[in-house]
Amino acid sequence: MDAGTSWPRRDVHEPGPEEVYVVAGTFDDGAREHPAGTFLHAPAGTWHVPASATGCTLFLFYPEG
Repeated sequence: MDAGTSWPRRDVHEPGPEEVYVVAGTFDDGAREHPAGTFLHAPAGTWHVPASATGCTLFLFYPEG
């Protein structure tokens, strides 16, 4: 994500979960900031509003496609 990027709406995890590894930079999920090295698991049906003030590189995995 480029610096100053923000998702325009809720990112709802459907039909399955989303897993995120922050490779570099700082990722903001709308509730808190997560530095490089952080692993996040978002269960199906949950949501967040992705953003990054400083920019970040993420590895995203959708176990159920």
